[in-house]
Amino acid sequence: MFDVVRLEGADLTPWSYARRRAALETLFADTLLTAPFTLCPSTTDPATARDWLTWTSAGLEGVCFKRLSEPYRPETRAWGKYEVRVTTEAIVGAVTGTAAAPRMLLLGRYDGTGRLRYTGRTVPLAGTATAAFAEALARAVGEHPWTARTFTAGWGSRDVVDVSLVDPQLVVEVARDGAGRWRHPVRLHRVRVELYPMQVAEFGGPD
Repeated sequence: MFDVVRLEGADLTPWSYARRRAALETLFADTLLTAPFTLCPSTTDPATARDWLTWTSAGLEGVCFKRLSEPYRPETRAWGKYEVRVTTEAIVGAVTGTAAAPRMLLLGRYDGTGRLRYTGRTVPLAGTATAAFAEALARAVGEHPWTARTFTAGWGSRDVVDVSLVDPQLVVEVARDGAGRWRHPVRLHRVRVELYPMQVAEFGGPD
């Protein structure tokens, strides 16, 4: 729990966040809130926040921040978020568009049995990147590990997207959030022509 907007029938939304946070901490201090509720950590110390940003191995995506003096504003995005981004490698197994004019890359990694598993997709490529990939990608010929499988438009979506399978030989470096799960599209960082697919980290394992 990170906020409280109503307490004992009183509307707390006009209160500043600092005042609401104090009320929330009092609830926990008075043991009025117990498991399964947990008080979300909060700090005004920049050094502490920087330390939290090193906890990516524990699944931390980043930190949220808000002005202490602001009231709660319903249906308004008043919180900011700083996401930790790390880079890692993956194999291009398919694209939206065509191999000659790709719009997004669909990425994978091999698991322990040698099966190419889907890990996620990139955000739409910039025009300059699209031109570079037109020379680097080769259309899949023959059997492909992703033949007959479908891909959805996003996490939790049922909308199927059309893809073009490509020869899974090209390795790219992408920037992703530090949570370890590619729920969000990743950003292309660069092509790793010096790496072979089997040099990429195993699916489900550490980077």
